Amino acid sequence: MTDGAVTSELNDERLLRYSRHILLDEIGIEGQQKVLAARVLVIGAGGLGSPAALYLAAAGVGRLTLVDHDTVDLTNLQRQIAHTVARVGQRKVESARTAIAAINPDVEVVALAERADAARLAELVAQADVVLDCTDNFATRHAVNRACVAHKVPLVSGAVIRFDGQVSVFDPRAGEPCYSCLFPEDQAFEDVACSTMGVFAPLVGIVGATQAAEALKLVMGIGTSLAGRLLLLDGLRMEWTSIRIGRNDACPVCTGNNS
Repeated sequence: MTDGAVTSELNDERLLRYSRHILLDEIGIEGQQKVLAARVLVIGAGGLGSPAALYLAAAGVGRLTLVDHDTVDLTNLQRQIAHTVARVGQRKVESARTAIAAINPDVEVVALAERADAARLAELVAQADVVLDCTDNFATRHAVNRACVAHKVPLVSGAVIRFDGQVSVFDPRAGEPCYSCLFPEDQAFEDVACSTMGVFAPLVGIVGATQAAEALKLVMGIGTSLAGRLLLLDGLRMEWTSIRIGRNDACPVCTGNNS
């Protein structure tokens, strides 16, 4: 990742581009400047990462780091809106960078075509203001969670399979529960893949966009985040359910990591 700060200066072009944000009393110029200076890490550039990254870029996030080792496949195009037929076979992070540049070339995109291990995740998370987990397996989710807890960086987690989605925020800065409090690493959770179970295309857009919204709220310091709550979406009924989640005092990941 490139070192150095991104600029939050609002010139005339930026004032016009982000005017609909600036008009909101809760955001204003100060909030938009925070977005322009933000460093956001998105793990996964597929179904969830595509809409999340595109909305974050459109909103003006200063530096967007995308991590994904995979390449674009024809089966991805049913739902992964950052990619196109012309870019089948390309690395997903490079394809997403092209899509982002077409929307907002002002955003600095760091495209990392790699499968990040624990050490690499720790390095990347330490340089981020907020992290979005847009992956599809528990091993990576737990590795991302451990890095976020260790460096006290808020994590916005999303997941979708078939017609069901979920999203939450795990914010170690406020002593809120972490991902492992909800899904302990020592419990057996079976990974289910879209390739075998299927996924309703618009659902990843809904959840990914919700992740982007939560990340922007955290960056700007506005509203109330989903920390301590799990949102469940039944796409067939189009019903949201909000469940309170508590911190596990015996959690091996976050216990002792909060003051």
